[in-house]
Amino acid sequence: MINSPQKDYYIDSYGINLVNYAIKNKNRNKNIDAVIITVILTMLTACFIISKPIFANSDVDIIKQSDTGKEIYLEKNFKENIKNKYAGSYINFPTTGVAHIKKIKYINSKPIKINIVELNTNANPNLKIKPQIASYKLNAKTTVRKIAQKENSLVAINGSFFKPQTGVPLGALMINKEVMTGPIYNRVGIAIFEENDRTYFKMLNVDFDISAITPNFKVKVDNINQPRMLSTHLLMYNSLWGKISPPPPQNGYNMLIRNNKPEKISANPIEISNGDTVLQGSKEIISKLGKENYINIDIKLQDEIKNAKHIIGAGPYLVKNSQIYVDYKEQKLQAISGKNPRSAVGFKNDGTFIIVTIDGREKQSVGMTLFELAKFMKSIGCEYAMNFDGGSSSAMYIKGAIVNDAVNKEGIAVSNALVINEIDNNLKISSLN
Repeated sequence: MINSPQKDYYIDSYGINLVNYAIKNKNRNKNIDAVIITVILTMLTACFIISKPIFANSDVDIIKQSDTGKEIYLEKNFKENIKNKYAGSYINFPTTGVAHIKKIKYINSKPIKINIVELNTNANPNLKIKPQIASYKLNAKTTVRKIAQKENSLVAINGSFFKPQTGVPLGALMINKEVMTGPIYNRVGIAIFEENDRTYFKMLNVDFDISAITPNFKVKVDNINQPRMLSTHLLMYNSLWGKISPPPPQNGYNMLIRNNKPEKISANPIEISNGDTVLQGSKEIISKLGKENYINIDIKLQDEIKNAKHIIGAGPYLVKNSQIYVDYKEQKLQAISGKNPRSAVGFKNDGTFIIVTIDGREKQSVGMTLFELAKFMKSIGCEYAMNFDGGSSSAMYIKGAIVNDAVNKEGIAVSNALVINEIDNNLKISSLN
């Protein structure tokens, strides 16, 4: 663009001279005039082009300032909302977009100690949430602190139910798109999505469609890496389960599949190497599958969660579509309905993710029932919420310390946890003090 001084210059230097030239030289060859005018116009255009990058650079600077301002606004707004929402409670901000709140609530004049972590992935896109098992195999247990420290996590909470004798998670578990265990009793789970630098969540009753497919037929597989529920079930185990498969049901068989081919059929447990699959079921179906020369195990997720990166199941529901919804009977969880220490997670569709622990079984904190927990999760804004494993398992870790009063101080050794990491994507996140 040409500024006013530049315009005056070109008018003074070319415009007036050109007029004078035209008056004094009326009879000059018109072709020569056209050439002169073309040259002048070319010079004017060149000046305009040369001046334009100055303004283009200015536009880029404006965009950068706008993005930085947005980050500052989101973080400032996040902090202000937290301070207003939990006025009178202890509040700490471990990092950008993460708040830790401690509060005491009274129900029927009885005290309840509550720890809450609220985070917002819009205020800090570097926050990543995922389940994590205790070791590289499913049949292992350790404390929430050790899981968090192994993962270099900022925040962690105990996760799904598990078999106490072995540590194997009970219910759906998928980490980094790898299905580790299948759902049981149609229980609820939370699916975590990461798409285009955006994190979002869905909560629903999880179901996997697992099949053993041969060139001649297709058979439904009832579950993966889970204890047997019915003698008629066809179950699948892989190396995540452990080194040895479980024994088959009475009058049933185990079949080893290696490189998609049946390798061995046995009425006893079978050793499992990396990449192996063991199918366990009735003599009839295993014998039929064993005659095939190719078997492919196909695992499909529900359409609503087929693009999820992580899934962790537990239950029951606490809040569904912003309404209290406690389906512990349907999910066969009646045994945990009394006042207990609790762990729960919830979210809002604006990117807010909330984790909660409730201390219990002590005079200073009596714990909550599932309905009391559901009411509380709704009161702090959860549009969806679900119960995690509670009781002695309940433990919340933040930056090196267990912050709740767990039953066993550190909490018992558990099968898995939900961890929150702050990754470095070379993105500059604004932080306000």
